[in-house]
Amino acid sequence: MAQDFRSARFWAAELIDPALNPGAVAVDATMGNGQDTLWLCERVGESGRVYAFDVQREAVARTRQRLEAAGVADRATLYCLGHEHMAEVVREQVDIVMFNLGWLPGAAHAVTTRAETTLRAVDAALALLKPDGLMTICVYPGHDEGKRELEALLHWASTLDPKRWDALVKCYLNQPNDPPRMIAVKRKRGRN
Repeated sequence: MAQDFRSARFWAAELIDPALNPGAVAVDATMGNGQDTLWLCERVGESGRVYAFDVQREAVARTRQRLEAAGVADRATLYCLGHEHMAEVVREQVDIVMFNLGWLPGAAHAVTTRAETTLRAVDAALALLKPDGLMTICVYPGHDEGKRELEALLHWASTLDPKRWDALVKCYLNQPNDPPRMIAVKRKRGRN
């Protein structure tokens, strides 16, 4: 049986899915069109919570519409706010943080996530993660800012204390045009 290696978003979902149970708390750090927010809402169930962030009002509106159409809007709190501010509004520890960097699909590519704010956001996410909590970061280095983000995030992840964190990267080695990478960080149990 042939197996398709799929994409960075698939790899992230594959890691996250077993960690999400009804009642879980998750953060979608890059709301976009709301596909990941909806996916998280479906998995945390009625007793769970999803916090979602995006700097563009259009992203918040698209996500709200998607969640309302699916009947799960009451499971999410949406913020028109940069992801680097998540720890200022999320007041509980979380099981999952999911990043899907880049720009809003179908919108101007001039507005994109930026290395400086993304680094602050991943640090904020680390502080929110429960023991055994998981963060995934899909990075798209096919544009200049994406290249900067990838370089900064790989350096950041490689310097995490291995006594407290497991960090990995998954990517294609032989594909053209700078394919996406998926970085995952897990907080080790019993470590602060």
